[in-house]
Amino acid sequence: MKLGDWVVLLPGQESGQVVEVATLWGDQRLRVWLPAQQTMLSVPPDRVRPLAQAEHLWSPEALAYLTAAARVGEALTQEVLLAPIGAPVIPLPHQLHALSRAVSGDRIRYLLADEVGLGKTIEAGLILRELKLRGLVRRVLVVAPAGLVTQWVAEMKTHFHEDFRLILSEDLSALERWTSEGNPWQSHPQVVTTMDGIKPLDSRRGWSAGEVAEFNRRRLEDLVASGWDLVIVDESHRLGGSTEDVARHQLGRALAECAPYLLLLSATPHQGKSDAFLRLLSLLDPMAFPDLASLTQERVRPFVIRTEKRHAVTAEGQPLFLPRRTELRAIPWQDRHQRQRDLYEAATAYARNGYNRALAKQQRHIGFLMVLLQRLVSSSTRAFSHTIERRLAVVRSLRPGLAGTQPPAGGTWFDPRQALETDGEQQITLAVGVDPQGQAEELAELEALLTAAKQAEANGPDPKAEALFDLLQQMQQETGDPEVKILIFTEFLPTQEMLAGFLRARGCTAGCLNGSLDLEDRRTLQRQFATDLRVLISTEAGGEGLNLQFCHIVVNYDLPWNPMRIEQRIGRVDRIGQRQVVRAFNLVLANSVEHRVRDVLEEKLAVILAEFGVDKTGDVLDTAEAEAVFEKVYRESFLAPDTVERSVEAALTQVRQAAAARRTGAGVLGSEGEVETSRLEALRDHPIFHWLERMVVSYCRSHGGQAEMQDRRGLRSWNLTWPDGSTAERVVFTPQEAAADPRARHLTLEDPTVRGLAQRPWVWAPGQPIPLVLVGDIPSGVSGYWSLWRIAVRSAPVPRPLEATSVDEQLSRSHRILALFMRDDGRVFQPTARRVWDVLIAGEWLAGDPVAGEASTNAFNRLRGLAEEHGDPLYRRIRDEHRQRLGREREKGERAFRVRHEAIQRIGLEQVRNHRLAALAAEEATWTTNLKAQEDLRPELTALVLLRVEGAGGT
Repeated sequence: MKLGDWVVLLPGQESGQVVEVATLWGDQRLRVWLPAQQTMLSVPPDRVRPLAQAEHLWSPEALAYLTAAARVGEALTQEVLLAPIGAPVIPLPHQLHALSRAVSGDRIRYLLADEVGLGKTIEAGLILRELKLRGLVRRVLVVAPAGLVTQWVAEMKTHFHEDFRLILSEDLSALERWTSEGNPWQSHPQVVTTMDGIKPLDSRRGWSAGEVAEFNRRRLEDLVASGWDLVIVDESHRLGGSTEDVARHQLGRALAECAPYLLLLSATPHQGKSDAFLRLLSLLDPMAFPDLASLTQERVRPFVIRTEKRHAVTAEGQPLFLPRRTELRAIPWQDRHQRQRDLYEAATAYARNGYNRALAKQQRHIGFLMVLLQRLVSSSTRAFSHTIERRLAVVRSLRPGLAGTQPPAGGTWFDPRQALETDGEQQITLAVGVDPQGQAEELAELEALLTAAKQAEANGPDPKAEALFDLLQQMQQETGDPEVKILIFTEFLPTQEMLAGFLRARGCTAGCLNGSLDLEDRRTLQRQFATDLRVLISTEAGGEGLNLQFCHIVVNYDLPWNPMRIEQRIGRVDRIGQRQVVRAFNLVLANSVEHRVRDVLEEKLAVILAEFGVDKTGDVLDTAEAEAVFEKVYRESFLAPDTVERSVEAALTQVRQAAAARRTGAGVLGSEGEVETSRLEALRDHPIFHWLERMVVSYCRSHGGQAEMQDRRGLRSWNLTWPDGSTAERVVFTPQEAAADPRARHLTLEDPTVRGLAQRPWVWAPGQPIPLVLVGDIPSGVSGYWSLWRIAVRSAPVPRPLEATSVDEQLSRSHRILALFMRDDGRVFQPTARRVWDVLIAGEWLAGDPVAGEASTNAFNRLRGLAEEHGDPLYRRIRDEHRQRLGREREKGERAFRVRHEAIQRIGLEQVRNHRLAALAAEEATWTTNLKAQEDLRPELTALVLLRVEGAGGT
């Protein structure tokens, strides 16, 4: 070996140039420059081989590997979206657009703010898959409200084959005992947990400061220190915080700082309160949003991805959502229902009198029980009777003389305001255990009510149950489908049980879905409803996470007070994929309190819906504040029936004002506008899985390993032996093959070995023999040189406080692949270059004698000059993108430092002020120096493959 020779370094077979040959005390060493790695190595002579002797470099399998790897590497430059290709879920145009926007930048920290029902969970799953396929993400944390965590686990498994572990705060002690790391959050790479289960505590009654600190350590501090790559927060507007609830914002700040990638999901991120919205956006980038003045649409838009329902379309460009029909049905009392009517009136009188007594004594918990009893008797005789029995058992358990002094056995104190956020069954459990007003008096009243309830049950079915069965028959006749699917909602388990028995006794197949079923049981029941069951009866808790697009008829057997909860119920079927007009029937007893309120409410609410739209109004209604507003309406109405119109008007005035504020706030968010559908077509039958397979198989065969294809009853797979001797059996590369053969090993770009092959550094050296290939797809007489070049810019990582350096380095080395075909007359043909690339990957060519010596060097130099000329637009694009990122970083940084400087200037103590100003100045100087270094860009042009190509086809 001599100075300047190009060699192959063993065992990795990377090319390099000898820059020094030195001998000391008989020990010869070569210093070899490896351009692909930008590094120098000192190696003994037996570690290198001359390029001319490395014939394996231009074997058919070696070239197939290199060209396929370059194709896969090109896909990894974000020119191609990987997640939707072959995924179990086919994204809609707006979801594909969201994915494209999210991964187009170097900082993947976004607020996904699509309107309700457009599939933000699917968008987050697509982004998650894309980052995993690109090798940028391994550990993922999802934080969601308690009612949504099981839905996240189910949807990630169903739509993306992603396994997530649900970890609740009560699980941590058990996990700590068997987790070897000592940190339970590290027991699984992908975790879902509840928002309120991990938020920090300032104090807790009866706890010492040490106990509070230990609680926070186990739930939040260990969580933050667990090395997450991506954090997803659902219903993230709750992290905006307020003076009343700073703990959630503290949680948001901790989550924002513990991962380089962050996705915040919320259909209602701006709830009319700019300060809370500012705190939410600051989680994405505190430097970009230092004050309220920064909340302009121009500054907010780069961080928000939002599609409105009016712009959402199908893959064929048709409107995504069909109109729906909703009908309020008032069920009249018949003579045969006299005992049920007597019970309703007695229960109403008891609840009204009991509430007034509780109000006089300021016993709000008793008042809540009275209101709940009114709702129960409107639901069903069974639900009312069951609850009265439970209440009687609690009151009877009290010892004489203790009533009114302590929580009863089996009971608890509770805050009625918090109880409003729970479902009907949880409210019953809370309410039946409250401290009674007077034990003896309540016992007598409850016993009389229970007797009346038993008599009503013995009298026959409730009027609403009979009306429901008539409705089922009507729907069967109108649709012409004897097996038409009907989804029924009720708030209470006893009503659910009664309805199931009532319908089954009349030959109607019915299933019951409620919060007691685990994830697998829920899936089984959902499958049964899609096939054998005609009716599914669901409670509020059971309905969470349901996607029942194959059903288009919903019956709300009893009505929650908040109209938005009814919308959410209907939304279980009125979802993406629904192909029929959804019909919803809301059942009420004629001339009842519920009937009077709903009648007035629907008329007046329709005016607001027409003014603001169902989605904007729904944003307002879907809040805890709205829940309290409508609870007040019903409470006032059943206490004083003549105040119905006045109570409804007052409530809707608040709704109108809040909707107006939300509309103003939503203007800051902007919208994606009309979404194109053409990109979906380009994703179908994408060849990346073929490239991946060719890359892996050809690498094994050309580097000393083996690859044998197996065919088991039509299921194709590979048995691989890697060059290091390790093996992998029953390997498949496409999602379809993996689904068809569950025992197969599915190799994707998430596998570190596979990803390493796609990113394996290689440099084609000047003077290296150039293989000759004969291509039948090119006419005879056409000949020239084909080459692949990597165009890149290199710089130091951009300094970002919230992102890991390793991630920055990967993103800052932007590159593109350029394919060139130069005919012997010097002309360049780009289409021919792409066609030759496909032929080489497929292996459909023959080998000839290579071009060597001076001819090889001359060809290399000519091709490099052409690559520099034709690659100039690609380089300029990469360079401009980098400079644009720098400009955004500079603008955000300067604004943030200015705001911080102004805040420090307002500090009254001069010594403290001067100290903080000095520290800020030092921080700004370091930031400026680091940012300045980014302007020193180094262009790179690297030859990956050079071939002599001659046409072997016909003329």
